[in-house]
Amino acid sequence: MPPYDWSRRDVLKAAVATGTTAALSACLDLAPDDRPPRGSPASKPARQHAWNDHVRTDEYGNIELPRHQTLLYLSLDRDGQPTESDRETVERALAVLDEAYEWSNDGLLFSVAYSPAYFERFDAAPTGVDLPQPEPLSPFEDPVFDTQDVLVHLASDRADVVLETEHALTGRSDEMNGISVDAALTDVLTVESRRTGFVGAGMPAERQDAAGIPDSKPVPEESPLFMGFTAGFRENQATEDDVTIQSGPFAGGTTKVVSNLRQRLDDWYGEQNYDERVMELFSPGHAADDLVEGVGNNLGSNSRVDDYVDDIEEHVREYGRVGHAQKAARANRDSDGNVRVLRRHFESTDDIGSNRAVASLHFPSLQREISTFKDVRRAMNGTDVTEVTPAVRQRVNNGILEYIFVRRRGYFLVPPRGLRALPEPDP
Repeated sequence: MPPYDWSRRDVLKAAVATGTTAALSACLDLAPDDRPPRGSPASKPARQHAWNDHVRTDEYGNIELPRHQTLLYLSLDRDGQPTESDRETVERALAVLDEAYEWSNDGLLFSVAYSPAYFERFDAAPTGVDLPQPEPLSPFEDPVFDTQDVLVHLASDRADVVLETEHALTGRSDEMNGISVDAALTDVLTVESRRTGFVGAGMPAERQDAAGIPDSKPVPEESPLFMGFTAGFRENQATEDDVTIQSGPFAGGTTKVVSNLRQRLDDWYGEQNYDERVMELFSPGHAADDLVEGVGNNLGSNSRVDDYVDDIEEHVREYGRVGHAQKAARANRDSDGNVRVLRRHFESTDDIGSNRAVASLHFPSLQREISTFKDVRRAMNGTDVTEVTPAVRQRVNNGILEYIFVRRRGYFLVPPRGLRALPEPDP
């Protein structure tokens, strides 16, 4: 973590969340003296989702996602299909990003994705892509579906980079890292929703004065997430190759699901002791075998959840609980044992539609087909587990379902870089 003093941290903490011109000015004033590294457009990878080789890793090779992130949901200003002029404007706006920042956590990582609603403008689904309309995936959820046309995802370790990029893309700045900006996404698109977040050790602890977290401030300083444990173990994540579309005009792209979840952690920290939290997040076997220490960094590159997938019924009968990761892993492996989903989730204090600070989670998930995400989500529901013993109910002792509530969800296609600007369904 950069050696920021607390006053500086407080400013940076608020800057990305508010996104105002004043916030950007304050953020730039407090930015490191060295400017972010400039980009080389020709060196950018063909895959927009190619992030893993361009970010920090820990001592075990686990990916550490950029600490500051922003999601912009936009819709095309015109009815019907975009024009060639619209495409040229969008590409010009994005090309400035390629030149202004290095493709890295020290510069900027970003992607542009398109919803099923966008492709409805053409009366055709994207060729060779599994991209259905979003739907409820459990009997106990009723989310709002994100059907905006476009999703832009910005990520960097530098708050000033994320804010400066957003301002340039939305027509509020004519310069970005010393590069002139002559086009904005908002010349042809309107921002319908703006969402922000953060991830990394120390950041949730600094932001735990939010609704949904006990006043006792229980989130450990070492935890990258509000629930107090690390995640994203390298051997329990799909590779970027495994989530990349292999054929058709969108080969080199991927599909993306982004969910927004409200977290209510009073009972998580107030009623569950440490071992019970380990049981419900990982598996009862993790607690019984004393595998997890602190926030779980001792697990190295593998959460060991695969060791306990076949023990679900036995654990449920013996402990009256089942683990979140234990359930999801049942559907998150292919026939060869490879992980199918690449998770890139980050925390937030967004309360979409209000100015309140609430504990929430933005959950981007990458996979070749949306059906893969749906399979994993349904396995995570654990509806079948409730039939084993009355001790496990749909939202009690059933992983972490008691503490998370899906508020929004959207499905998107992340095309390869060459098709990122308002693509046709069969380009």
